[in-house]
Amino acid sequence: MIKIQIAKEADTEVLALLGRVTWAESHGHYIDDKKNLLQYLDENFSVSKTKQNINNPKNLFYIVYVDDLPVGYAKLVINEGCESITSQNTVRLVRIFILADFIPLKIGQQLLTFVEEKAKALQLETMWLSVYIKNDRAIRFYEKNKFINVGELNFIVNGEGYNNIVFSKKI
Repeated sequence: MIKIQIAKEADTEVLALLGRVTWAESHGHYIDDKKNLLQYLDENFSVSKTKQNINNPKNLFYIVYVDDLPVGYAKLVINEGCESITSQNTVRLVRIFILADFIPLKIGQQLLTFVEEKAKALQLETMWLSVYIKNDRAIRFYEKNKFINVGELNFIVNGEGYNNIVFSKKI
């Protein structure tokens, strides 16, 4: 059985571990210098950084469970701007990650639909996100879900830039 719940501070360790593992699974092979990868993971998915993020009222985290096992999560940031987005009433989908072993269950689609409904309930107008230009699977996923390419941004991992597509969608 699949269930999705809002993450609370008590979920900090689970979120930190899910974040680290899923980010490494989905993006680690794109990072040439593995020292940069480890440094990025340490800085962005530590328990203290995750606790800081979960306690920020602009951030919303949702954990997806399969038979009570946490297998993925989403992170939204309310009203985070982007020069490619004209709407002021936005939500950024910063992360939507599922552990690799569970991707075939199509949980990502359910989680995306769930967070879009949550954003609508908050009366937000536009959801936006960025995807690495070489991440073909993610690009196809967002295009299939009617996200539109509206620009680019440079994602930095320890000083090295990675070109990303900015996608947006009216919700």
